Amino acid sequence: MATQDDVRRIALSLPGAQESPEGFAFTVPHKGRPKGFVWAWRERVHPRKPRIPSSAVVAVRVADLSEKGFVLAMDERKFFTEPHYDGYPAVLVRLAEVSADELEQLIVSSWRCLAPRELAAALDGEGGRRRERTHDGR
Repeated sequence: MATQDDVRRIALSLPGAQESPEGFAFTVPHKGRPKGFVWAWRERVHPRKPRIPSSAVVAVRVADLSEKGFVLAMDERKFFTEPHYDGYPAVLVRLAEVSADELEQLIVSSWRCLAPRELAAALDGEGGRRRERTHDGR
C-alpha cells in the first residue's frame, strides 16, 4: 500500500521536481514553465460544491491517450478515470491498491513525459537505478 508520503518522496527525488505551494502537486520544468506530473485528485463530494483534494487517490500524467487506455486496462482496482479527465493523458491511481514500487514506476514514467532531456539524462546518470520497466514488469 502506497501513501502520499511515498508520492512526495518519489516525486521530489527526481531531478528538477518541485512541490507546488498550492496543494499536493508536483511539477517539473517543461518548455520554461512548471508542468504537473503527479497531483492529488480533486473529488466531487457534493454536487455544486468545489472539488476536495483526496488523500487516497492521485492523478498521474501518462505519455498519451494510448498509454492511458493501456494502464486503465491493467487493473481497474488500481487505476480509473472520470469524465473530467476524458481526452486528457492522465490516470487516477488508488494509493491503497498499489505498492510503493508500482507507484515509483508510474511517477518516474510520468516525470519522463515532461522532463527536459538534460534532466532525464541526469536521472539516467544515477546508474540507471530508475530506468523505466516495460509494462509487463521487465
